[in-house]
Amino acid sequence: MRLLDTDVLVDVFRGYQPAVQWLATQPLDQMQVPGFVALELLAGCRNRRELNRIARALKLFTIYWPSEVDCDRALSDFARLHLSHGIGMLDALIAESAIGLGAELCTFNLKHYNPIMNLVTEQPYQRI
Repeated sequence: MRLLDTDVLVDVFRGYQPAVQWLATQPLDQMQVPGFVALELLAGCRNRRELNRIARALKLFTIYWPSEVDCDRALSDFARLHLSHGIGMLDALIAESAIGLGAELCTFNLKHYNPIMNLVTEQPYQRI
């Protein structure tokens, strides 16, 4: 199982070919999107057309919302790592969602995610 982070889906939705080609080779039933990633993507839309396009594309994926236990771990991570490593609230929630699901997090945002123990990350394609 893999969770897709915001940066990976932004690359896909912008038509970045390495991202599009990588995703096309993956079984969609093994890909999930954290609910907070879906919210970030929708929040970044500049108009109704973009919002509708992203909303339609998100329907291809299962949206995963963190459990209460995931949220408790995210709170602990945020308190411990916010000042020292600059981790944001949503990054803590996304990371702990992946841990709770036992999934790899597909991301290029390693700076914020590396300090989180037990998180498995993957850079899924080559960025040029």
